[in-house]
Amino acid sequence: MLQYLHVKNLALIDEIEVEFGRGLNILTGETGAGKSIILGSVNLALGGRYTKDILRQGARYGLVELTFSVENERQIRKLKELDIYPEDGFITLQRRLMEGRSVSKINGETVQMATLKAVSSILIDIHGQHEHQSLLYKKNHLAIVDAFAGEETKRQKEKVVEIWRQYKEKQKELSEAGADESERAKELAFLQFEVDEIVQAELKEHEDEELESLYRRMCNGKRIVQSVTESYQYTGGDGESASEKLGRALRTLSEVSDADEQLAQLYSQLADVDNLLNDFNHELAEYQKNCEFSDEEFYETEKRLNEINHLKTKYGNSYEKIMEYCKKQEERIEILENYDAYMQELKASCEQLEQDYLKWAQKLSTLRKKKANMLEKKIQKGLEDLNFEQVQFEIHFAEKKEYSKDGIDDAEFRISLNQGQQVKPLTEVASGGELSRIMLAIKAVMADKDEIETLIFDEIDVGISGRTAQKVSEKMALIGKEHQVICITHLAQIAAMADQHFLIEKKTEDAVTRTHIYPLTEEKSVEELARILGGAKITDTVIQSAKEMKNLAGQIK
Repeated sequence: MLQYLHVKNLALIDEIEVEFGRGLNILTGETGAGKSIILGSVNLALGGRYTKDILRQGARYGLVELTFSVENERQIRKLKELDIYPEDGFITLQRRLMEGRSVSKINGETVQMATLKAVSSILIDIHGQHEHQSLLYKKNHLAIVDAFAGEETKRQKEKVVEIWRQYKEKQKELSEAGADESERAKELAFLQFEVDEIVQAELKEHEDEELESLYRRMCNGKRIVQSVTESYQYTGGDGESASEKLGRALRTLSEVSDADEQLAQLYSQLADVDNLLNDFNHELAEYQKNCEFSDEEFYETEKRLNEINHLKTKYGNSYEKIMEYCKKQEERIEILENYDAYMQELKASCEQLEQDYLKWAQKLSTLRKKKANMLEKKIQKGLEDLNFEQVQFEIHFAEKKEYSKDGIDDAEFRISLNQGQQVKPLTEVASGGELSRIMLAIKAVMADKDEIETLIFDEIDVGISGRTAQKVSEKMALIGKEHQVICITHLAQIAAMADQHFLIEKKTEDAVTRTHIYPLTEEKSVEELARILGGAKITDTVIQSAKEMKNLAGQIK
């Protein structure tokens, strides 16, 4: 859950720190006090867009930090897949905002924006003022059904996706295979030329490396021969060479080596040196023999190396890649030489994959409809709980005109808000306020399916009052039993349900306006409820009403 929020130098905020708790966290305050700034700060920390005017006037940078405690094993597993690991059970998201750029960090390590957003999607879900508009898009309806349907549907869908991918690849291959006979003849001739060129070259593994080494020696032959010959003269030649002098030293020392133990050891060491030098001279003499190159040999080496390099340029920069290319072209030649059989096999593969796709997609469809029937009843009950008294809710299924990775289903939420009216798509019936409550009903149903622990609702109460507001507050409290909920509200009925209540205030001190946020005690929470209920003048009656509202909320919870 979201444990701490730290904001610095953003808009009217100088610096604030908030410690949230479990259950329902309510934020209230006067219009313009800065509630939207608080939520906007959270959005920024999660990777939202920002403009330089969000920075507090005169500040060089802004800072937002969110610290989450992570205990859910599924969340931890998903985080590990992103190479993110909680430290002592906590994940801290930090975003430092400067003019023209920002730096994002997770547990102190700088990360890309894509990583920040991926981690955010695991930890928190923000339901903004306009998110309910997403219900107007049919594609989102099927996603809600699948999320409710759970692991069994997910596994079935993965199978459908895999077969659909194979089917599309085969379709593409079939589409590209439809060249006419003259084009196939041209391609066959060209492929045969390439394969013949590679085969006739009779390449050998590592041949290019050996030739390049030999060619370098040839190019430096004169200098190498001179150096090797001179070195041999110094170490192993006749006359005053190192080998000759070592031999003399050994013969002299051998005459006295048996007279003293230390001399015997020195004699042995010198004998080892003599043996090493003899071995060296032998290998140097062999190398010297191989340093003699004829002009013809140099020409043949250079010619062969040029031939290999030419093939590398055309077909791959190594022996392995050239042979891999040759094999691929040979396979294509075989296809072109037996084209009718190839086309027949390709069409058969497409037909078989299509049948497999339809079989698995139909299984997925059957499972979806079974789960959708359960979801439909739960949402219907949830809507009734939110004071939709004559509501009818249905999940309508139709078959898609084209195959897709989601299967053959096209799902659509339909609703009737008044008795006697036919169910129609949400876009044709529901207003903004009604859509907001429908979304809340769906969120409540999905609460036990949703792995995201922290949910934020921004002014879910827009356009409602009275009994409906009371119903919404009860639904929020219900979600708060399964999740941490952070809610900005203007309604006393919702605020009364708070497990933790925070007041957002705007104060002007020394000609500077700042936004502050305070946790409220039980007594102060009642006073804030009275302010919401009573407006400009708070009477004893209003205070009493606020107390009763708070007591009633406690009984309901």
